[in-house]
Amino acid sequence: MKSLVNTKDGLFNKFLGIYFLAVLMLWIKTYLTQTTQFELGAEGLLQQFLLFINPLGSALIFLGFSFLFKGKRRYTALVAIYALISFLLYANVVYYRFFSDFITLPTVIQTQNFGDLGGSVLSLLKPYDILFFIDVFVMFYLRFTKKVEKQVSGIGYRKGIVIVTFALAISIVNLGLAEADRPQLLTRGFDRNYIVKYLGMYNYTIYDAAETVKASSQRALADSDDMTEVINYTKSNYAEPNPKYFGAAEGMNVIYLHLESIQNFIIDYKLNGEEVTPFLNSLSKDPKTLYFDNFFHQTAQGKTSDAEFMLENSLFGLPQGSAYITKGQNTYQAAPGILKDKGYTSAVFHGNGGTFWNRNVIYKSFGYDKFFDADYYDTSSPEDMAEYGLLDKPFFEQSAELLNTLPQPFYTKFITVGNHYPYKINQELTSIEKANTGDPSVDNYFQTARYADEAIEQFFNQLKESGLYDNSMIILYGDHYGISDNHNKAMEQIIGKEITPYENANLQEVPLFIHVPGMEGGINHTYGGQIDLLPTVLHLLGVDSQNYVQFGSDLLSDEHNDVVPFRNGDFVSSTIYSIDEKLYDAKTGLPLDESQAEMANDIKKEVDYRLQLSDKVVNGDLLRFYTPTGFTPVDPTQYNYNIDTNTVSE
Repeated sequence: MKSLVNTKDGLFNKFLGIYFLAVLMLWIKTYLTQTTQFELGAEGLLQQFLLFINPLGSALIFLGFSFLFKGKRRYTALVAIYALISFLLYANVVYYRFFSDFITLPTVIQTQNFGDLGGSVLSLLKPYDILFFIDVFVMFYLRFTKKVEKQVSGIGYRKGIVIVTFALAISIVNLGLAEADRPQLLTRGFDRNYIVKYLGMYNYTIYDAAETVKASSQRALADSDDMTEVINYTKSNYAEPNPKYFGAAEGMNVIYLHLESIQNFIIDYKLNGEEVTPFLNSLSKDPKTLYFDNFFHQTAQGKTSDAEFMLENSLFGLPQGSAYITKGQNTYQAAPGILKDKGYTSAVFHGNGGTFWNRNVIYKSFGYDKFFDADYYDTSSPEDMAEYGLLDKPFFEQSAELLNTLPQPFYTKFITVGNHYPYKINQELTSIEKANTGDPSVDNYFQTARYADEAIEQFFNQLKESGLYDNSMIILYGDHYGISDNHNKAMEQIIGKEITPYENANLQEVPLFIHVPGMEGGINHTYGGQIDLLPTVLHLLGVDSQNYVQFGSDLLSDEHNDVVPFRNGDFVSSTIYSIDEKLYDAKTGLPLDESQAEMANDIKKEVDYRLQLSDKVVNGDLLRFYTPTGFTPVDPTQYNYNIDTNTVSE
């Protein structure tokens, strides 16, 4: 090694020597990272080969940009590019540890949320993470050590052309083999996992940037004619309300309880013989409460904000980033705006900052009259605070006075935070022991879920004491998974069986409870998702949803579409699950034979079409071109959520 560095003709005294060392190190690091840190599901020799080869072409091309510089600046550029790529790779590793997903350009725009993440990010860091940067230190050493004589002469055009040609050849072969194994890789059913598996982390980044630019340009190119196809689809897929339930909650208050990270497996689950969520369990058995036990979250990178976006609009969240952040000033026909014409006052209650997820902007576009954020709550006591705002029990207690200021009927949403990753809680506030899987996220989850359950019971008692309970429709829904599939080994101990792709899909179930005074309840086995909440709630209130652009259907209708699309194009239904392009029987979880493939393919085409149309509406801001009969368009400038003027202008 000494001779390689110190002699005048040593390998590292030539720029190409350091360049090829950088390519080799980045190639090896990326390959090891893709195989050990991400669950890409590479099967067979071809996919394994593609996973091995795809970092090489990217490394050659990206690091090759340093050839554009001259003299010592060439070395500086090489090291800078190497460091940036390494940071991008590591950032995706950390992001994937919680979200089981990859960073997209729109998620980078969501940096306004980063300041509140705190311990959530720290909990994702591992002691061995320093290994991701050892090679970066090597590159900095070779750049700045005086033991390496820097080559200031040119590389030579021929050498440069050979390197670029070789890099492009590898990338073209990579893409060709990927397309052979998975036709239309870049055009059908966008799934980031597939892009990374076939093309690699860095080519995925380029593809993501191209998709982001494409989506951003759609608004400028859109016109009123684009709405025709959308309206035709939503009208043809409208589900007639069930006469038994239509208008069952007419004139009543609406109270949404947004249950952070509550998954359906927790309902009736016993840890060491003790119920984890006794109050929610009692609701699932209440003959006056509807409990949907096949209800799925459909969120993507927007997580909590995606869940809110769907229930307010019956539009899907975006495949990249959060519509709350990137489309906050779009035109919407959301529940608060629809119900305003029916005499409803609307409000959101949340013990966190109003800027988180851009809520203080997009709520105005939805038509929310009031937004009670952290400024309206006493957050001075540290023992009352979680990492993402006010703990649930003091939150509900303090919300009571604010709720009483609203004229009835009202449409409200209460966003809880107590059961939020990484599920840390003061042990003095706990009433159940941790689990014992050895995975902190899984083990802690049960204590914070119990705390949330107790807080919900407290809130129900508050409603009864205030007299609101008897005149309010109360809807409780889980917003997204709490335990990602990165923790499946520990979850197998919890549920007592292997987590196959089929079982993993079932773990995406979240609870849905709808309580309407005087209405018959019980367990409802209908398959549905968050996209279906708005038409369901409107029909219960006696408001027909037919003229609105909504991509869900009434869960209580005999015409309800029970296919539940996931954002990556997978779907579940009462008969077929389609996960990673493999089919499973919905009841048994066993793989289906080829005889079912044609029917599943037809469903898949419809799922993709529905997702694409929804994206067309959101990215193109198409609702600005269409106003349903009887709907008054929302003017966001008329709303002010400042603590002294939290009103809507008359």
